[in-house]
Amino acid sequence: MKRIFILACFMLVSSTILAQGTLADYQRADSIKKAFKKVYHAPAHFEWIEDTEMLWYVMKTEKGQVYKKVDVKNKQKSALFDQEKMGDQLSNTLEDTIKPYSLPISKVTVKEHGKLLTFIAKDYHWEYDLVAETLSQKEPIKKRENGYWGNRWDDRKGAPVPSPDSSRQAFIREHNVWIKDLSSGEAEQLTYDGARGLYYAANLQWSPDGEKLAAVKVRPTEVRKLTLISSSPDDQLQPKMETRDYPKPGDALPQKTPVLLNLNNGQFYEVDQQLIPNQFNLSKINWRENSRAFTFEYNQRGHQVYRVLEVNAKNGTVKSIIEETSDTFIDYSGKQYRKDLNDGQEVIWASERDGWRHLYLYDGLTGKVKHQITQGDWVVRDVLDVDEKARIVYFLASGRSKDEDPYHLHLCMVSLDGGSVKQLTSENAYHQVTLSPDYRYFVDNYSRQDLGPVSVLKSLSTGKVVLELEKADIHTIERAGWKAPEIFTAKGRDGTTDIWGLIIKPTNFDPNKSYPVLEYIYAGPHSSFVPKSFAPNYGGLQEMAELGFIVVQIDGMGTSNRSKAFHDVCWKNLKDAGFPDRILWMKAAAKTRPYMNVDKVGIFGTSAGGQSSTGALLFHPEFYKVGVSSCGCHDNRMDKIWWNEQWMGYPIGKHYEACSNVVNAHRLEGKLMLIVGEVDDNVDPSSTYQLVDQLIKHNKDFEFLMVPGMGHSSGGEYGEHKRRDFFVENLLGVDPPTWTAFE
Repeated sequence: MKRIFILACFMLVSSTILAQGTLADYQRADSIKKAFKKVYHAPAHFEWIEDTEMLWYVMKTEKGQVYKKVDVKNKQKSALFDQEKMGDQLSNTLEDTIKPYSLPISKVTVKEHGKLLTFIAKDYHWEYDLVAETLSQKEPIKKRENGYWGNRWDDRKGAPVPSPDSSRQAFIREHNVWIKDLSSGEAEQLTYDGARGLYYAANLQWSPDGEKLAAVKVRPTEVRKLTLISSSPDDQLQPKMETRDYPKPGDALPQKTPVLLNLNNGQFYEVDQQLIPNQFNLSKINWRENSRAFTFEYNQRGHQVYRVLEVNAKNGTVKSIIEETSDTFIDYSGKQYRKDLNDGQEVIWASERDGWRHLYLYDGLTGKVKHQITQGDWVVRDVLDVDEKARIVYFLASGRSKDEDPYHLHLCMVSLDGGSVKQLTSENAYHQVTLSPDYRYFVDNYSRQDLGPVSVLKSLSTGKVVLELEKADIHTIERAGWKAPEIFTAKGRDGTTDIWGLIIKPTNFDPNKSYPVLEYIYAGPHSSFVPKSFAPNYGGLQEMAELGFIVVQIDGMGTSNRSKAFHDVCWKNLKDAGFPDRILWMKAAAKTRPYMNVDKVGIFGTSAGGQSSTGALLFHPEFYKVGVSSCGCHDNRMDKIWWNEQWMGYPIGKHYEACSNVVNAHRLEGKLMLIVGEVDDNVDPSSTYQLVDQLIKHNKDFEFLMVPGMGHSSGGEYGEHKRRDFFVENLLGVDPPTWTAFE
């Protein structure tokens, strides 16, 4: 009898261990989430203190948030301030209990050579004297306007603009430009052609010599309004209606004309519209320091022509300093970089014209390229600074080493006058860099998904370590069972390009079991998205794995930060979303990992990932069987103009319909759940509602969750629970535990 009892207990324990989608799995997922918050001594943000050889940072420790200061000269670390004292003073002022190592402060800056600390707390600005250790409450913060993007700024309104010598003001009155002499109080009207439908904008720019004005005349258009209904507001019984300015692809846009106003001779010059036709935008009006000219930037509708133009202040003639063209798109929103040197005599410009993002040096007077500063089959990712005196550019690059992840960032330097690039970081990792203002040092904070963060101070001239700052303590999450994600590569659709991604297993992983595969997707062309720095449980993916799945994340073709050709796959083709590469990648991984069941593949994502996760089921039903999409832009004609025209092009055409989940709703074969926030003002909720409408009209079986009062989100805690249950039920074939069990 005793043997039977022991055997029964063993079978019960074994079944619990081998089960997937059980209450125990859900509970473990929640406990993992809490454990992952206990990564210590891993600062992520460093700031140098102006005009000193000191820097500061904040990090989580076992006792809470700790603020540290580093004296580089003496190679010493100490507390930035006495947190106990500040906590007491905040508690007394706010009449509340403030814990010293959980200070509710943000936007911290250190000023006055390290003597003054400023920050925001409890809706106010504050100052803390680091010498006297005294706290002062300042003015309340200005509340941000509601809305994900906010309403478009009314460029007809604006404060008067003072002249360089402060003797006069330029301002707008009844759509025209006026000048006021502040000593006499007399005002003079300069322009008379401004009107309600063709007005002068209030953003007037004085020339440094005070003799000229750069103005912009605007022909406005009707602005589309996004209307949202909040059905269940907290402060009243009846629903509320809200609106946002929300131009969509194909909408008419304002057309602007830069105007030169010469105050000495009264002559005005308008830039010929034939030089700046069909604008998406005109921006960045700036005068040369010697007042000889002003420049502005022109982005043609469709994002295939981008120019930097200069207006001669003597005669109003216009010339192109830089002209960028592309047969597909110019990534103006993510890869544009320009820096004018020596009052515009030279210009550093970023371009993908040779197939990779690199830097070019222009003659700013003639508009000719002097030479290409960087070149090769790799990418300049970010220009950190330019030492104009030494004529050195410091930048982050990726893809320089064929033996390393092509997304890893490395610090590099190169002379403006030509020569080879010098790489200053060597560790096989993703490097986050903070340069010292005097170009002597840099903080190197490096990590990988399978390497905890290490923070060191290095010499900027040699790249050698000067001082070790911090090394992350990840023992707590390791004791909780965490294992680093597996970094995996496979060839893409062309058979030659490496596609990179992560494989995440549950902490109770058993290689003898079969696990459905879940892909978390975000394929927005504006960047790449598989995390490269240390980020355990990124996006809650480890929690999802705990339920009994292998979770993967992949950067397929069409995303950014590789070659131009790699990126161009997305052009007029957002439905592609890199799926041919993703599917090949998962199949390749499964060949040597029999526990990955690629006959049961699910997918989920939010926003652009919401579009892609539904698209996976519509366009690749042979592979993707179950999907959950949150706040998706299911038809690119319904979403915001700047993001969608950037990749889908202009004018609107049949390709928009071809990529539309709404138009292709009849294709649905798998199991789909849609989640949307009722007051999402990032992606129009009607994009989801129209998809729901078509699914109903085609008699398709699906699940739908609208969360009242919620904005752009994955669905919050409620939506997350629904998402987990949906995958457990439809991929594992298990009835999820009842929700009351969690109570």
